[in-house]
Amino acid sequence: MDIAGRGGLVGRGQAAFVEARTRHDQISDRENRSFILDFDPANVTPSLQDRLVRRPYLPLSPAATKLVDYMALMAADAAVPAETVERWAPLLLDALDGAPPRPRSRLSALLSMIEAAPGAPWTAMAMAERAGLSVSRLHALFREEFNTTPRAWLAQLRLNRVREWLGTTDLSIAELAYRSGYADQSALTRAMRKATGLTPAAYRRQVQDSGSKKREP
Repeated sequence: MDIAGRGGLVGRGQAAFVEARTRHDQISDRENRSFILDFDPANVTPSLQDRLVRRPYLPLSPAATKLVDYMALMAADAAVPAETVERWAPLLLDALDGAPPRPRSRLSALLSMIEAAPGAPWTAMAMAERAGLSVSRLHALFREEFNTTPRAWLAQLRLNRVREWLGTTDLSIAELAYRSGYADQSALTRAMRKATGLTPAAYRRQVQDSGSKKREP
């Protein structure tokens, strides 16, 4: 599966999170079935929201896996009433939120530094130096822990920040490009078009039309 350029394998006991208006695609070499849950982020705890945005591919806890198996059995026997599905959704989200925490990332300190200053001139070399690693080891850890490269991870982080700021602030698009590390407004516009099919201005209108509240970052 590909979610805004971040690839991952999704099988039994695994889940993938696709943020609203994010391009995604999937392919399989065999027949498969999946549950797609469309939910309001407001109904999810901040900790789970943060985990889903940062790591869109996540393992299901044993409880969540068994719940999905039960849902599949019920759906296979007959059409499931809407009110039943409405009861399942919070149960599944609770199971996801209660999943055992993953081992602490060996990149935690570095990721915290980058997240605190996404607009800094981060290169693979700069990241490796801050983490006390060689560039090749840095790439290996990113591939192992996130199934992506440092550059792709950084690009997604910057784009996520821009999306957040577009919906919650009145800052100019040029200012957002500067704060998030893009060379200029045109570079940000190209990145937004590629990821969402929308320009930053169009994305802001869409989010604000849906009633998002504004606040300074």
